[in-house]
Amino acid sequence: MIAANQVNSSRLEMKDIKKSFSGVSVLQGVDLELGVGEVLALLGQNGAGKSTLVKILGGDYARDAGVIALDGVEVHFSSPRSAIGQGVRILPQELSVMPEMTIAENILIGDLPATFNLGISKLDRAAMDEKAKSLLAELGLEVNPRALLKTLAVSEQRIVEIARAISSQAKVLVMDEPTAALTETEVNRLFEIIRRLKSRGVSIIYISHRMDEIFEISDRVLVLRDGKVTGRFETARVSREEVFAAMLGDAVEGLYPENLAIIGKQVLEVSQFNLEKKLVDLSLDVRQGEIVGVFGLIGSGIELLGKALFGALGNKPTGEVKLEGQLFKPRNPEDAIRYGVGYIAAERKREGILAELSVRENTTLPFLQRFNRGWSISVPEEEQYVSRWIKQLSIRTRGSSQKLRYLSGGNQQKVVLARWLADGVKLLIMEEPTRGVDVGARKEIYAALRDLSNSGLAILMISSDVEEVANLSNRIVVLDRGRVSARFERGVSTKELMHAAAQTIPSH
Repeated sequence: MIAANQVNSSRLEMKDIKKSFSGVSVLQGVDLELGVGEVLALLGQNGAGKSTLVKILGGDYARDAGVIALDGVEVHFSSPRSAIGQGVRILPQELSVMPEMTIAENILIGDLPATFNLGISKLDRAAMDEKAKSLLAELGLEVNPRALLKTLAVSEQRIVEIARAISSQAKVLVMDEPTAALTETEVNRLFEIIRRLKSRGVSIIYISHRMDEIFEISDRVLVLRDGKVTGRFETARVSREEVFAAMLGDAVEGLYPENLAIIGKQVLEVSQFNLEKKLVDLSLDVRQGEIVGVFGLIGSGIELLGKALFGALGNKPTGEVKLEGQLFKPRNPEDAIRYGVGYIAAERKREGILAELSVRENTTLPFLQRFNRGWSISVPEEEQYVSRWIKQLSIRTRGSSQKLRYLSGGNQQKVVLARWLADGVKLLIMEEPTRGVDVGARKEIYAALRDLSNSGLAILMISSDVEEVANLSNRIVVLDRGRVSARFERGVSTKELMHAAAQTIPSH
């Protein structure tokens, strides 16, 4: 147990932390302090700088400027291994475990006990099991340490991950959206573990969008917006409204274009849509000329909806989907494209682009048959087609033959958007349209989306950015833990959306 006066002593200090990527400033002099046995909630919208700050702390990124001190001593982490070695452990939102290994092996993978006989080292399974069992008992989990990890529930796998961290004497534990895939009962169990860790003197940075969790488990709140600290609060003395105001700020003037769309016939109708208990009885519709926003926090189901509708998850979803009144159940993305559906994935670099191919090749990839002339592709026709969209979307490139990897994130996103503007596309499903792009590119992308909707394209925009959903959508559907928690018309406030997504009740 730690003494009461230890809680306020300094465990971690990050001072004047700065970081830029390709000339774009991501962190602009951020200060963070964390006491011994304290839970600090780190809040901010996507793009606020949270992930970059955590990656600097965890040794993934080098800071451009600033100082990091642990227990009063300046430290330099050249890699995640060096950060772990000095007591800093990052628990990402996605579980970082090895399902085919035993529970004990997962916990002690970095420090497996061994016995020596005649100079030969042999794994001491009995000692490993005993230590793993003891660590899990501290966290309130009783399981057979020799069982394969995959036999445990997700919440129990998270506990194993925490046990691994404390086995390496973690002083600072960063939890990134740890409850995203947990039930209410499992969340309560995790919070009990966090309280036990606090009593041992472990300091925790807790990243979440869920206000009810933040106000239950944290001691203080630090808010980032646009790479700067915009709020420091004691949790017991701040209101949700003050935290939201620090997170959201004021919308950038002129960022969102005027809505001039004339709403036409229904294009997409989704009824009682289900996906393995991760999306439950979901219903929505999109009409010509309309941008329907689907808003939710990480883990709400928004990361699955677009893929499921586009056929990227096979035949797993159930329920009824209609496209222009006809049943629509694509077996794969190729099916969806033939029906006239386009899809822009949230993870642009991993799922949206082929960085080593040209702007031209990336743009025409789904519709190459349109440029097929006998045994070859007509490159001049491709170039003519792509040049039109380069001009219309103001894509900054040396030409259609330039490799995509040389373009900025915003211009790469415009190329991905251009890909789906071919004749015959009736519905565009777009995830996180401006993730990782600067404000200037955001403004141009928003203008392009509005122009497309004004011309009659139906757009389903799935986003965790509350400002863009509130300001760009004609109608909004909010998801929380796989279910529709609210529906709004245009004009809803960002605070109302955040409350609906986090299942909190606004005060009056």
